Amino acid sequence: MKSISPLFSVSTAKSPIFYFSPISQRLSSVKFAAPPKINSPDTKRPSSKSAKTLSAAPTIDPITTTAASASPKKVLLPIGFGTEEMEAVILADVLRRAGAEVTVASVEQQLEVEAYGGTRLVADTFISTCSNEIFDLVALPGGMPGSARLRDCEVLQKITSRQAEEKRLYGAICAAPAVTLLPWGLLKRKQTTCHPAFIDKISSFRVVKTNTQVSGELTTSRGPGTSFEFAICLVEQLFGEPVAREIGELLLMNPAGDDPKRQEFNEVGWSLDRTPQVLIPIANGSEEIEVVTLIDILRRAKVNVVVASVEKSAQVLASSGTKIVADKLINATSDSIFDLIILPGGAAGAERLHKSKILKKLLKEQESAGRIFGAICSSPAVLQKQGLIKDKKATAHPAVLDKLKDGVNDAQVVIDGKLITCQGLATAIQFALAIVSKLFGHARARSVAEGLVYQYPRS
Repeated sequence: MKSISPLFSVSTAKSPIFYFSPISQRLSSVKFAAPPKINSPDTKRPSSKSAKTLSAAPTIDPITTTAASASPKKVLLPIGFGTEEMEAVILADVLRRAGAEVTVASVEQQLEVEAYGGTRLVADTFISTCSNEIFDLVALPGGMPGSARLRDCEVLQKITSRQAEEKRLYGAICAAPAVTLLPWGLLKRKQTTCHPAFIDKISSFRVVKTNTQVSGELTTSRGPGTSFEFAICLVEQLFGEPVAREIGELLLMNPAGDDPKRQEFNEVGWSLDRTPQVLIPIANGSEEIEVVTLIDILRRAKVNVVVASVEKSAQVLASSGTKIVADKLINATSDSIFDLIILPGGAAGAERLHKSKILKKLLKEQESAGRIFGAICSSPAVLQKQGLIKDKKATAHPAVLDKLKDGVNDAQVVIDGKLITCQGLATAIQFALAIVSKLFGHARARSVAEGLVYQYPRS
């Protein structure tokens, strides 16, 4: 059976480190235009459907191919109640960055869907509107009961079965290979991987324990911690190695042998005698990968996370077109006390966070009271502007690192006392796990990482 080897592959089932490897085969003979030079953490291309409403998000330069510009690759990404939000959002974001036209379709009777970790996502359309469309890729996120909700959708079953019959690409991650594709009969004669909790449902003759497995038109992967690798593998099959490699670099994914780096200065304890209360403010243009990764991982660790919009509406439009519904508006938090406030990145989103008077007040009180706060990607520059990281070590996305007075350029996560910062994008997983480790200890962080199918960093 012929298959394409992923650009970023791993040597063991446990490792999340992405290895650059040559491509042995191609799905097509598409010629690729040279990718643009990357200068911003928001260099990406949203789908044409979402681009019409991206007034609050930054103007971005797409990474294009001659094929994509002539006829955009169309991707269907269905979601339902209990869908794993990291998997859904990372897939949509990464594929849009590559130039794909991604349609997020709800299999429920409403567009707003509460995901596995409580994040509320708003789909672009209902699955019924997609029944007669032709897609270059159908990608199924996992999660429970999300995978079962997808399985029970007859329209989606017909779309995906037709996709397989006509030899077009389809894929699934986490629980979806075993819970969704297996009952539909779409794993026959296919080597398959999935989340360890569901792997015994697949025939031992066909099951493999690699992080991502390509078998003909089918690509499968193991869980939230392998979502970036899964998405990049799909990008490679749709657009080829040059685009996949460029996107991987843009996302700050680790090359072979480069362990995730965390540096800590002026070490102090963060442990609390109560459930930690965490505020994550979001805005139009916030980076959805970072927002959703933080929410998902912290809630897995049993942290009470409040997501607050600094906009006039609870619904925000993130930087790559994902619509996220906050728990409340920022003014409803003005009299609250949080153990930790974390600012997600995204250049446009960070600027809107900076302009929020209520958030500025909360951050000033946080710093004055000696409580914990942090930022990721573009947002450490916001803390710098507000005078909150004087005499502190910090890091940020490489595009904005020079805006920090005392920036650290050789670490993905930097902790200085009760300040934590991170480079962003794919390193958001390390960032969230570092927070869990500081709040609860290494054992809790390692347990959460195991559920994600992500190797807990050694340092």
